[in-house]
Amino acid sequence: MHNAQWEQEVEYLHSIIRKMNLDEAIKWGATIYTHKGRNVVACGGFNNFFSLWFYDGVFLSDPYKVLVNASEGKTKALRQWRFTGKDEIDEAKIQSYIREAIRNVDEGKTWTPERSAELVIPDALQEALDTDAALNEAFAALSLYKQKEYVEHIETAKRDATRLSRLEKIKPMILEGKGLNDKYR
Repeated sequence: MHNAQWEQEVEYLHSIIRKMNLDEAIKWGATIYTHKGRNVVACGGFNNFFSLWFYDGVFLSDPYKVLVNASEGKTKALRQWRFTGKDEIDEAKIQSYIREAIRNVDEGKTWTPERSAELVIPDALQEALDTDAALNEAFAALSLYKQKEYVEHIETAKRDATRLSRLEKIKPMILEGKGLNDKYR
Protein backbone atom coordinates (compact mmCIF):
# COMPACT_ATOMS: atom_id res chain seq x y z
CA MET A 1 0.00 0.00 0.00
CA HIS A 2 2.17 2.79 -1.17
CA ASN A 3 2.85 5.16 -4.00
CA ALA A 4 5.93 4.01 -5.96
CA GLN A 5 7.57 7.44 -5.69
CA TRP A 6 8.21 6.78 -1.99
CA GLU A 7 9.46 3.20 -2.31
CA GLN A 8 12.92 3.78 -0.79
CA GLU A 9 11.59 5.96 2.02
CA VAL A 10 8.86 3.47 2.95
CA GLU A 11 11.35 0.61 2.91
CA TYR A 12 13.54 2.63 5.27
CA LEU A 13 10.57 3.04 7.65
CA HIS A 14 9.98 -0.73 7.46
CA SER A 15 13.63 -1.34 8.37
CA ILE A 16 13.24 0.86 11.46
CA ILE A 17 9.99 -0.81 12.55
CA ARG A 18 11.43 -4.31 12.05
CA LYS A 19 14.03 -3.56 14.74
CA MET A 20 11.21 -3.21 17.30
CA ASN A 21 10.44 -6.93 17.65
CA LEU A 22 6.84 -6.66 16.46
CA ASP A 23 4.95 -9.34 14.55
CA GLU A 24 4.24 -8.72 10.88
CA ALA A 25 0.87 -9.42 9.30
CA ILE A 26 -0.63 -8.65 5.93
CA LYS A 27 -3.99 -6.94 6.37
CA TRP A 28 -5.89 -4.92 3.79
CA GLY A 29 -3.05 -5.60 1.37
CA ALA A 30 -0.43 -3.92 3.55
CA THR A 31 2.18 -4.94 6.10
CA ILE A 32 0.84 -4.20 9.57
CA TYR A 33 3.02 -4.54 12.65
CA THR A 34 1.26 -6.04 15.65
CA HIS A 35 1.92 -6.76 19.33
CA LYS A 36 -0.10 -9.39 21.21
CA GLY A 37 -2.42 -9.59 18.22
CA ARG A 38 -3.19 -5.85 18.27
CA ASN A 39 -2.40 -3.54 15.35
CA VAL A 40 0.33 -1.10 16.40
CA VAL A 41 1.90 0.63 13.40
CA ALA A 42 2.14 0.55 9.61
CA CYS A 43 3.61 2.74 6.89
CA GLY A 44 3.02 3.67 3.29
CA GLY A 45 3.34 6.30 0.62
CA PHE A 46 0.65 8.61 -0.69
CA ASN A 47 0.63 11.28 -3.40
CA ASN A 48 2.20 14.13 -1.44
CA PHE A 49 3.79 12.36 1.53
CA PHE A 50 4.70 9.04 3.07
CA SER A 51 3.78 8.21 6.60
CA LEU A 52 3.69 6.01 9.65
CA TRP A 53 0.30 5.45 11.18
CA PHE A 54 -0.37 4.35 14.71
CA TYR A 55 -3.65 2.47 15.16
CA ASP A 56 -4.32 3.72 18.68
CA GLY A 57 -2.26 6.86 18.17
CA VAL A 58 -4.82 8.94 20.02
CA PHE A 59 -3.25 7.57 23.23
CA LEU A 60 0.33 8.57 22.32
CA SER A 61 1.80 11.51 24.25
CA ASP A 62 3.28 12.96 20.99
CA PRO A 63 6.19 14.84 22.62
CA TYR A 64 7.44 16.13 19.23
CA LYS A 65 3.96 17.22 18.07
CA VAL A 66 4.23 15.29 14.80
CA LEU A 67 1.00 13.28 14.80
CA VAL A 68 -2.05 14.32 12.80
CA ASN A 69 -5.57 13.00 12.51
CA ALA A 70 -5.71 11.68 8.95
CA SER A 71 -9.36 12.57 8.47
CA GLU A 72 -10.71 15.02 11.03
CA GLY A 73 -14.22 14.16 12.16
CA LYS A 74 -14.04 10.62 10.80
CA THR A 75 -10.86 9.05 12.13
CA LYS A 76 -11.19 8.47 15.85
CA ALA A 77 -8.01 6.75 17.11
CA LEU A 78 -5.57 6.45 14.20
CA ARG A 79 -2.83 9.06 13.96
CA GLN A 80 -0.32 9.67 11.15
CA TRP A 81 3.24 10.93 11.18
CA ARG A 82 3.79 12.41 7.73
CA PHE A 83 7.09 12.93 5.94
CA THR A 84 7.99 14.58 2.63
CA GLY A 85 11.64 13.53 2.52
CA LYS A 86 13.97 10.83 3.85
CA ASP A 87 15.95 13.51 5.72
CA GLU A 88 12.92 14.03 8.03
CA ILE A 89 13.14 10.48 9.36
CA ASP A 90 14.62 10.33 12.86
CA GLU A 91 15.02 6.68 13.85
CA ALA A 92 15.36 7.35 17.58
CA LYS A 93 12.19 9.46 17.70
CA ILE A 94 10.25 6.92 15.66
CA GLN A 95 11.36 4.09 17.91
CA SER A 96 10.35 6.05 21.02
CA TYR A 97 6.82 6.44 19.60
CA ILE A 98 6.68 2.73 18.74
CA ARG A 99 7.87 1.78 22.25
CA GLU A 100 5.10 3.93 23.75
CA ALA A 101 2.53 2.34 21.40
CA ILE A 102 3.70 -1.13 22.53
CA ARG A 103 3.39 -0.06 26.20
CA ASN A 104 -0.12 1.18 25.48
CA VAL A 105 -1.05 -2.26 24.12
CA ASP A 106 0.47 -3.88 27.21
CA GLU A 107 -1.57 -1.51 29.41
CA GLY A 108 -4.76 -2.28 27.49
CA LYS A 109 -5.21 1.22 26.09
CA THR A 110 -7.43 0.89 23.06
CA TRP A 111 -10.13 2.94 21.45
CA THR A 112 -13.52 1.26 21.31
CA PRO A 113 -16.26 2.57 19.04
CA GLU A 114 -19.19 4.12 20.81
CA ARG A 115 -22.48 2.29 20.55
CA SER A 116 -24.65 4.26 18.22
CA ALA A 117 -27.96 5.58 19.38
CA GLU A 118 -31.15 3.74 18.60
CA LEU A 119 -32.32 4.19 15.01
CA VAL A 120 -35.06 6.82 14.81
CA ILE A 121 -37.00 6.47 11.57
CA PRO A 122 -38.34 9.73 10.07
CA ASP A 123 -42.13 10.04 9.87
CA ALA A 124 -42.29 9.88 6.07
CA LEU A 125 -40.29 6.64 5.95
CA GLN A 126 -42.18 5.15 8.90
CA GLU A 127 -45.51 5.88 7.20
CA ALA A 128 -44.30 4.15 4.02
CA LEU A 129 -43.12 1.13 6.03
CA ASP A 130 -46.43 0.94 7.90
CA THR A 131 -48.48 0.94 4.70
CA ASP A 132 -46.31 -1.40 2.60
CA ALA A 133 -45.61 -4.82 4.15
CA ALA A 134 -43.08 -5.81 1.46
CA LEU A 135 -41.14 -2.56 1.95
CA ASN A 136 -41.24 -3.00 5.74
CA GLU A 137 -39.93 -6.57 5.46
CA ALA A 138 -37.17 -5.56 3.02
CA PHE A 139 -36.12 -2.63 5.22
CA ALA A 140 -36.02 -4.85 8.32
CA ALA A 141 -33.79 -7.32 6.44
CA LEU A 142 -31.18 -4.63 5.71
CA SER A 143 -28.14 -4.28 7.95
CA LEU A 144 -28.35 -1.52 10.55
CA TYR A 145 -25.65 0.34 8.61
CA LYS A 146 -27.76 0.36 5.43
CA GLN A 147 -30.88 1.34 7.38
CA LYS A 148 -28.95 4.30 8.84
CA GLU A 149 -27.88 5.39 5.33
CA TYR A 150 -31.51 5.55 4.24
CA VAL A 151 -32.66 7.30 7.41
CA GLU A 152 -29.94 9.94 7.05
CA HIS A 153 -30.79 10.39 3.35
CA ILE A 154 -34.41 11.19 4.25
CA GLU A 155 -33.56 13.28 7.34
CA THR A 156 -31.10 15.56 5.56
CA ALA A 157 -33.71 16.81 3.09
CA LYS A 158 -34.68 20.36 4.03
CA ARG A 159 -38.10 20.37 2.37
CA ASP A 160 -41.02 17.94 2.66
CA ALA A 161 -41.19 17.69 -1.13
CA THR A 162 -37.55 16.61 -1.25
CA ARG A 163 -38.12 14.06 1.53
CA LEU A 164 -41.01 12.52 -0.40
CA SER A 165 -39.06 12.57 -3.67
CA ARG A 166 -36.13 10.82 -2.01
CA LEU A 167 -38.45 8.29 -0.43
CA GLU A 168 -39.93 7.35 -3.81
CA LYS A 169 -36.42 6.95 -5.29
CA ILE A 170 -35.16 4.67 -2.50
CA LYS A 171 -38.16 2.34 -2.31
CA PRO A 172 -37.03 0.14 -5.27
CA MET A 173 -33.49 -0.05 -3.81
CA ILE A 174 -34.82 -1.14 -0.41
CA LEU A 175 -37.05 -3.76 -2.07
CA GLU A 176 -33.98 -5.10 -3.90
CA GLY A 177 -32.05 -5.32 -0.60
CA LYS A 178 -29.52 -2.73 -1.73
CA GLY A 179 -27.90 -0.08 0.40
CA LEU A 180 -28.08 3.57 -0.59
CA ASN A 181 -24.37 3.72 -1.49
CA ASP A 182 -23.76 0.12 -2.63
CA LYS A 183 -22.86 1.24 -6.15
CA TYR A 184 -19.81 3.05 -4.69
CA ARG A 185 -18.50 0.04 -2.77
